[in-house]
Amino acid sequence: MAESLTVSGVPVENTFAEAFGMRATRIVITADSLRWARAAAVAATGFATSVIACGCEAGIEQELDTSQTPDGRPGVSILIFGMSAKDLQKQVERRVGQCILTCPTTAAFGGIARDAAKEWLAMGGALRYFGDGYQISKLVGGKRYWRLPVMDGEFLCEERTATMKAIGGGNFLILARDRASAVAATERAVEAMTPLWNVILPFPGGVVRSGSKVGSRYRALIASTNDAYCPTLVGLVKTALPAGVNAVLEIVIDGLDVPSIALAMREGIRAACEGGEDAGVFGITAGNYGGKLGPHHFRLHEVLA
Repeated sequence: MAESLTVSGVPVENTFAEAFGMRATRIVITADSLRWARAAAVAATGFATSVIACGCEAGIEQELDTSQTPDGRPGVSILIFGMSAKDLQKQVERRVGQCILTCPTTAAFGGIARDAAKEWLAMGGALRYFGDGYQISKLVGGKRYWRLPVMDGEFLCEERTATMKAIGGGNFLILARDRASAVAATERAVEAMTPLWNVILPFPGGVVRSGSKVGSRYRALIASTNDAYCPTLVGLVKTALPAGVNAVLEIVIDGLDVPSIALAMREGIRAACEGGEDAGVFGITAGNYGGKLGPHHFRLHEVLA
């Protein structure tokens, strides 16, 4: 591992994280209390770690106070990423319909500025039929909203939400002395990245342990375990692990633009390296496929410059 750049004494490999183009939308969920807005957000972003099997990648972006929401109630913004607007449409309709409409006291609004939108997704416009003919449409400030009768009153939902070009797959890997050190480093990184706008960390708790490579010896799989970083396979495969590294964890970042992902990577890496080798962190690297997977290359040394 090249040691021309260190953070808190931890060497950062001179490599890049390879990311790819996606489409994304932001949905703002409000409720009578933050508890219920967050409950809907958690449900709506569940089972959304990877487009490979989940159909989308999604996560909570920020909690919002009453001055930041369209209806002056507490809220939560979520980001949903898909490989196309068509894929996103399916996910928005299902997740808003099954997870937000069903949650007590909630409302749902599009969260992407209209001047940034190139395509639109039906939201309330797709769910209005649940009202069984009793739904009501209103045009306010150039935006159309649907009011659906439900058992606690009404569900208010903006007719559509915008989608925009976005990026998935920003990442970095933490090479650590042992599992406890790796987990502690990722927890520091996630805590530092959580306040940032325009990005999500789609994996559980923001962390993924099952890093993958493209391809498999089994024909049915398009991806398989990243054996070069598996400590139990040292001696059996061509390993990428320096001596003393016995655990690796990865953080994946999806974002609305390049600067937002770069900022998240920078803040996350700096936090992960706090305490240096004394904290059991022995190196930082990133996952890429030689530039063949995606056009966005986040070079670690440039991100940290």
